[in-house]
Formats: sequence, structure tokens, C-alpha cells
Amino acid sequence: SITHELLDVVLDRGTMDIADDLAVPLPVIVIAELLGVPPQDRRQFKKWSDTLVEGAAENTKEAVSAVLMEKRQALAELIGYFQEMIGRRRNDPKADLISLLLAAEIEGEKLSEEEVINFSILLLAAGNETTTNLITNAVRRLTEDEALQKRLSGQLGLMPAFIEEVLRFYPPIQGIGRIAMRDVEVGGKTIKAGDQVVSWVASANRDETKFANPGAFLLDRSQNPHLSFGFGPHFCLGAPLARLEGQIAIRAILERAKHIRRTPGVELTPVPSPFVFGVKHLPVAFESKQEGMFASDPADMV
Repeated sequence: SITHELLDVVLDRGTMDIADDLAVPLPVIVIAELLGVPPQDRRQFKKWSDTLVEGAAENTKEAVSAVLMEKRQALAELIGYFQEMIGRRRNDPKADLISLLLAAEIEGEKLSEEEVINFSILLLAAGNETTTNLITNAVRRLTEDEALQKRLSGQLGLMPAFIEEVLRFYPPIQGIGRIAMRDVEVGGKTIKAGDQVVSWVASANRDETKFANPGAFLLDRSQNPHLSFGFGPHFCLGAPLARLEGQIAIRAILERAKHIRRTPGVELTPVPSPFVFGVKHLPVAFESKQEGMFASDPADMV
């Protein structure tokens, strides 16, 4: 219902920015509703979330320092917000995740306020921009391959496979930072305990020893052990939700629009982070299936 409400606003126009009009607000609304955040605070929530995962625009000491200051400020504001919210929920529980966490017990012990806040912040940061990028990347791929778009539109049962291949081909998170717990040798190189390591998920997802024709986007790929949600104890807790949001969003778009194509002459601006794969805006034009109305020619919008 949230997805269709967002699409209702743009269908008559025949144009939309996939990011601004759908992929950005949808995950924020879902996470906010889960936590019990009121609608008027969603925009601020998105701002905090973006800041927490933002990377420096330039590889300079000054730029990195500025980003770290912004992150600290956003974190402090989020903690203050959740502290106030927790205080209200202790006295007046609601049907939301914050109230459930406050009531939860683990071996007879309740979670501390700090644990509830940390979990809520993790949920916000991890379940927001990543899903935004999944949806945006999925539509981007459809605009790059007209035959793929037509096939998927006619075979919506392939949607789960499509989303999995998007996750492999255009992973929302392309690198993950880790610290080695012990000495280990990888590829003939020794990594010492305590060393910082970047695991390039995007590279692993195109490993020719794991994937047949890894550089191609294959809708009917039978084996797809991508690492876009992590692995083992680090596997993404929100993977089922992200998959569901991605499938619902793309299905709704294809049910209500056709001939989706990028607005020509508009350059894509990458999300400013070396660990994230996505674009800040994705303007497209389309034809509405509902009204039978044709959108404006993309050339008219340049």
C-alpha cells in the first residue's frame, strides 16, 4: 500500500525520479513505522540515516574529518531522539518495535536503554540506504536492457530471481570493513591479527570460480550464492525485509508502467561513499498502464 501510494503521485506525470519519488521514501517509511516514529519525523530520520553511512567526497584529511564530525553530530541527535522516545514508551507502550524491545527479556534480563538505542540506530542505518540502492539499481538495470524489462514485465513470477541477480550484479554495499581476529594467509598474503581489511563484496559477486559468465546479468541464473547480504554470523538481519521491499517495489512499477527509460542528457551522480554502489538520482520517463496515456518524449525534458 505504501508503494502504490507513492506511485499514485507520479503516474499521471509519466516521469519520476526513482530515488526521490520511491526508493528513498519507501524504506524510511517502513523502518519508521516499525520503530513507531511519527510521520512528521521521517524526513529528519532519512537525513540522519544518510549521514551515518556517508563517505567523504574527497580523499583528503579535511574532507574525512568533516564527515566524521557530521556523523558524530547525527549520532548524538539520534541518541537524544530515541532516549525521549523510550521514555514515552516506558509509560505508554505502543504496537511498535521500540515497545517490544523494552518489554523483551533474555534469560530473565531486560535490554538496557543503550542496547535498545544501539539496535534501533543499526536498524535505521542498515535498512535504509541499502534498500534505497537496491530499488534504484534494479530500475537502472531495467532501463539498460529493454529485452530484460519486457521479459520481466511479462513474467512477474521471475521477480525473486531478478532481485537476487540485481543484488549480485549491482550490490548496494560493495565493500565491508573488518578487523582480523587472528593471523591468516589469503592468496599468498599474510594478514596479521588486528589488521584492518576491506572485503570487496562486488568483486566476490563476480568470482568466475563461483558464477558462470559472471560479467553478464542472467535472469535465469540457477546458482546465485552472492555475498551482498554478508555471510555466517555477519549475515544481514534485514535480508528478508530488503528482498520483500525490492520485489514489491519493482513488481508495482512494472504492473503500472511500461517502456521505462532513463531521461537522456542527465548524468548519474554516484552516492559519495567507496563502500556503497548507487546513484543519488535516477530520472526516468514511462507510459502508464492504468490510463493508457503516453508520457512525454524524453527528448522534451532535456
